[in-house]
Amino acid sequence: MNAFTTSNPTAIDPDTLLDAKQTAALLAISARTLWSMTNAGMIPSVRIGRSVRYRRAALLDWVIDRERGRK
Repeated sequence: MNAFTTSNPTAIDPDTLLDAKQTAALLAISARTLWSMTNAGMIPSVRIGRSVRYRRAALLDWVIDRERGRK
């Protein structure tokens, strides 16, 4: 089960905060690549205490920007 196909209705909410594993699955990248991009400030994320979370809507907007050639 991934972030697109789930029986959990909150996974569809664009404001859902995803953890690293969910985000890597959503973007179809490795966790290592995700951490590298996060640490470089290349991907939208929010730090909550010692945890890093990714807002689903921000990630999807980020992907759309890349499709349009915006960085």
